Amino acid sequence: MDPRGDLTSASTEQARPRLSALLPVAAIRLNVPAADWRDAVRASGDALVAGGITTPAYTDQMIATVEQLGPYIVIAPGIALAHARPSDAVLRPGLSWVTLAQPVRFGHKDNDPVTLVVGLAAPDSSSHVQALATLAGLLDDRSRRDTLLRAKTPRDVLAAIVEYERTHAATEAVSGSE
Repeated sequence: MDPRGDLTSASTEQARPRLSALLPVAAIRLNVPAADWRDAVRASGDALVAGGITTPAYTDQMIATVEQLGPYIVIAPGIALAHARPSDAVLRPGLSWVTLAQPVRFGHKDNDPVTLVVGLAAPDSSSHVQALATLAGLLDDRSRRDTLLRAKTPRDVLAAIVEYERTHAATEAVSGSE
């Protein structure tokens, strides 16, 4: 139950955690060296493991997914969303955030090279949807994306995400009350 006594919104909030709630500081890595796309995805997977989100087996599953399906995980210019199907290797829903020291080619004809790899781990097909919508909005905002990519510390990344969530929620509240 939420503080207002509303059972519905409390269960909805738990079912759809915020982006910042899925991204522990331990899963944020900045300026990571990567020789190729496998190294970049592995760095993202290592960050998921460090955040207590997955086991190392999930990292191997993410790499196997790209080997099987190609570079479709490169979702926008410079951005890859590394993931695999839900599995027992996912301990809880979560994300990792890895900026690369040098851009890496994944083999995507339009969106290479990649400088940011976001790792996604979900135990099911729906628990992460709200966070992904927030991530899409955040990365679509050029100014905020640039701020995030220039962040000096993991806490700076998380603070920028929390700020975006706060201003985005305030904007939604205002537009919803009109």
